[in-house]
Amino acid sequence: MYTVIYGAIILTIVGNLMVIISVSHFQQLHTPTNFLILSLAATDFLLGLMVMPYSMFRSITACWYYGDLFCKLHSCIDMTLCTTSIFHLFFIAVDRYYAICHPLHYSRKITIPVIVVYIFVSWSLPCLYSFTLVLSNLNVAGIEGQSTLVPCVGSCSLVFNKMWAVITSLLCFFIPGTLMIGIYMHIFSVAKKQVRLINHAPNSTNQNKSSNRKKNVNAENKAARTLSLVMGVFILCWLPFFILTVADPYLNFVISDDIYNIVLWLGYFNSAFNPIIYGLFYPWFKRSFLLILTGKILQLGSASFNIIHNM
Repeated sequence: MYTVIYGAIILTIVGNLMVIISVSHFQQLHTPTNFLILSLAATDFLLGLMVMPYSMFRSITACWYYGDLFCKLHSCIDMTLCTTSIFHLFFIAVDRYYAICHPLHYSRKITIPVIVVYIFVSWSLPCLYSFTLVLSNLNVAGIEGQSTLVPCVGSCSLVFNKMWAVITSLLCFFIPGTLMIGIYMHIFSVAKKQVRLINHAPNSTNQNKSSNRKKNVNAENKAARTLSLVMGVFILCWLPFFILTVADPYLNFVISDDIYNIVLWLGYFNSAFNPIIYGLFYPWFKRSFLLILTGKILQLGSASFNIIHNM
């Protein structure tokens, strides 16, 4: 278990760090979508660095050795980063909606200041909600005395009573997740219509323009498919955890710690999957990863993006 979890932690930290370096270093990767991906990678990087190592010892030993104060802090950061991830994915879906469904208005609607607002909301609201809920002990009101919550001396479990289990799961997962699914279904419907219109367009002197437009549409569709895959993996990884979170208080907390740890780590593993998806489906990320791993990024500088772009 230590080997598997250590591997997941290292993959999460290293993989997301490469995404952060890629977007930060190469100037032509400084696009609105990539800035959101950069912030998402920072979220996953912090999760691997600040949360997962302590959760590993808690999951394997079933005890907490770092005190009550740090338990509270760890729970707050854990909840904040996990919620921040899905908020980022929601705003990425909004970005893709404007890029594909309203391409003529995209550059006007989705600007860098707008992205800054998206990122601020994605970080501030989950942080405010998580810290307020956990530090106020509202999430455990009425269930503090249940022995099932204390498997050993020094235990540190983030549990919820019935009301806050439902509210938290809706706000942090089910509502934004459902909205994302709806947005991507609409995106793919519009994309199919655009491709059909281009394919049935009559030949004319504007054939080159039509060809370029088709290439742009195909590129946007590929980006949307990749980002929808990121979203799909996120939902599949975290759905069992949030179902268990809602069900557990209604079952009088009879779900075992082993099952809880399995679904929790399935959610954590999502942070390791995102960089793999970027590397497999984005040629420029794949090339930038190779430049980072081989050390050529130090020799080529930011101009090396030309190599990535022409891949």
